[in-house]
Amino acid sequence: MVSENSIRLFVDQPLDSGMSVELNPEQVNYVRNVMRLNVSDSVRLFNGKDGEWQGTIAELAKKSARLTVEKQTRKQKDGTDVWLLFAPIKFGKIDFLVTKATELGVSTLQPVITKHTIVTRVNTDRLRANAIEAAEQSDRLTVPEVSGEITFEKLIQGWDKNRQILLCDESGAGKSIGTVLSALPEAKKKARWAILIGPEGGFSKAELEKLRTLPYVTSVGLGENILRADTAALAALACFQSLTGRWETPPHFEGNR
Repeated sequence: MVSENSIRLFVDQPLDSGMSVELNPEQVNYVRNVMRLNVSDSVRLFNGKDGEWQGTIAELAKKSARLTVEKQTRKQKDGTDVWLLFAPIKFGKIDFLVTKATELGVSTLQPVITKHTIVTRVNTDRLRANAIEAAEQSDRLTVPEVSGEITFEKLIQGWDKNRQILLCDESGAGKSIGTVLSALPEAKKKARWAILIGPEGGFSKAELEKLRTLPYVTSVGLGENILRADTAALAALACFQSLTGRWETPPHFEGNR
């Protein structure tokens, strides 16, 4: 029998004691053929709303599986509210970016089409699948929202001015991210934020000029080296989470229990 702590699945269904949960075909294949589970084995379940629950496999066939929800193992809590606004990058790199950003606690992933963006279309279904898998493996109780691509102009036009933007400015005009975030008042550290990363070719002059006029935009630098777009996004996100105190809660790790 496989340990109940080793398998964790996201299900887009309500979870409560006594309920039945049907797995989708991909999950059936994973449970049956990859992990070799059997009837009566336990699986941890979460849906982003009802916390985490222990479920037991009640029926397992070649193409279907039904689990019975038994007891809640973790209560639902809100994750950190930080968005990642990024110009789409090449296939493979974007999968890596979404996976690691999910592990780092991002709440929304928003592709933004800028003047110098090369990749202008994204497969949101694929990205969401990557986010779900990363949430399952990192013990998150939530899955980040994956939005469809939007142009830079429409993003700015429709922006909620109550959400701050941390602009990663490759021009060198901004102070270091550590200096800026460490100096923020505590109230502003706890505010709603989004991190904006430009494309591999950088923001255009007009885009940077527009961003610098907006009162809710703070420009920062990420050091003297030129970073790839995916590296810059993850470096900025990790710095933000740490320096604003969002990583003060210790990790929940079932493997040690």
